[in-house]
Amino acid sequence: MSKRITWLRRHGALAAAVLAVSAGVAQAHTGVSSVAGFTAGVAHPLGGLDHLLAMVAVGLWAAQLGGRALWAVPVSFVAMMTAGFLLGFGGIAVPAVEPAIAVSLLALGLVVATALRVPAAAGALLVGFFAIFHGHAHGSELPAAASAIAYAAGFLGATAALHGVGIAIGLALQGRLAWLERLGGVGIAAAGLVLLIG
Repeated sequence: MSKRITWLRRHGALAAAVLAVSAGVAQAHTGVSSVAGFTAGVAHPLGGLDHLLAMVAVGLWAAQLGGRALWAVPVSFVAMMTAGFLLGFGGIAVPAVEPAIAVSLLALGLVVATALRVPAAAGALLVGFFAIFHGHAHGSELPAAASAIAYAAGFLGATAALHGVGIAIGLALQGRLAWLERLGGVGIAAAGLVLLIG
């Protein structure tokens, strides 16, 4: 096991706390259009339980997969979420965005709950597909007064931070505490199911 992964396991809770505080600090700055756009962007994934759970689930699964997936899975999500944002911002319709977001919670929760093992590329493709819908929701819900670039920077930064929280938690729970991570996956899947049938 590499020294880096050992360090992340030991300091996972600290890393998660730092990322959470960083997002909170970003929300505190107001008064300028571009900053307001950034603040609104940061708040969007943090304010919606569906987005928040999906982002953390991506990090949890990346930690379970390990290796190249530690970076490939989150990077794929952020990249494809950007593409989805551009579609939504451009007014290009994507069918069934809200149901697809609910399905993403169900699917991501299930892969974490079962600790599904796939190659890094397959994991990146799966999360990338769902990221399009999350990004489209962000793009189509852009506040009228917000700067699109600052807003995108805010929600992409918050998304990456939430992936980091998921990875830190996942690495910290490996081994004898892996059942807690799987239990979290069950909860995420259940939330997706509630959204689907609700």
